[in-house]
Amino acid sequence: MSDIPFAVPPTDDTLLHRMGIELTHVDADGATGTMPVAGNTQPYGLLHGGASAVLAETLGSLAAVAHAGPGRAAVGIELNATHHRSARTGVVTGTARALHLGRSLATYEVVVEDDDGRRLCTARLTCMLIDAVP
Repeated sequence: MSDIPFAVPPTDDTLLHRMGIELTHVDADGATGTMPVAGNTQPYGLLHGGASAVLAETLGSLAAVAHAGPGRAAVGIELNATHHRSARTGVVTGTARALHLGRSLATYEVVVEDDDGRRLCTARLTCMLIDAVP
């Protein structure tokens, strides 16, 4: 992991680890990460739409935590995703960009692209910002 300004908890034994998600950038304005297509496909060999949604929620949620600040957490309350095309091989890259950074809500647009920079999915995630549970 690089370019991440706060301590991300260990990802061993998490969905991020199982799906092969690697974080490359996280801050309040957005986040970037990658995920392999292999192992994240549906039975027809195409990237599973749910995998794109997991990548989107991961990136948006981590950016929202960075925005929330110390002692606070972010919980996803709405996620929608439009799947434009799919991929069969390679690595996809997700890029979250802040749309709204408020005191109690943060909303991110997340674009998932293939190795050739073609848009596969456009997602929007809204997180509620809460006090962290000890």
